[in-house]
Amino acid sequence: MTGSTDKGLFTARSLATASFCAVAALALAGCGGGRKEKQVKSAAMAPSMVTTIGVNSYLWRASLDSLSFMPLLQSDSAGGVLVTDWYTNPKNPGERVKVTVMILDKDLRADALRVTAQREVSAGGGWTAAPVQAATVQKLEDIILTRARDLRRDSIGG
Repeated sequence: MTGSTDKGLFTARSLATASFCAVAALALAGCGGGRKEKQVKSAAMAPSMVTTIGVNSYLWRASLDSLSFMPLLQSDSAGGVLVTDWYTNPKNPGERVKVTVMILDKDLRADALRVTAQREVSAGGGWTAAPVQAATVQKLEDIILTRARDLRRDSIGG
């Protein structure tokens, strides 16, 4: 043991190692403390705000369900936009409609939904823009909102 001056039970190296281990153990013990609080917070969140996409999931699903008879041109769940392609009703082949649905919020509220529609009629071998009745757009909004409320009610067991 030449050149060694360490003679006690607690050498500087062993004391530093023990201190490091104690600090690391305390730091790791504190890592899991916030989990319960976060879980309680998410469990207490209103069911109308529960979503794994960028917008209210009930409005999104209800919009998809309500427009399922029309071909989709674009859908963006993160941005909350659905755009249908032109749809021609087989009972009225001289008219076609295109619908855009925008979901504007994560809450299930009437003002979180905006529906627009375009209508064209066949004229002289081509399609000409025609007005859409406001009641038609309002009715479609009501159908989507009613379906979203039903989906929410079914999911929370009420």
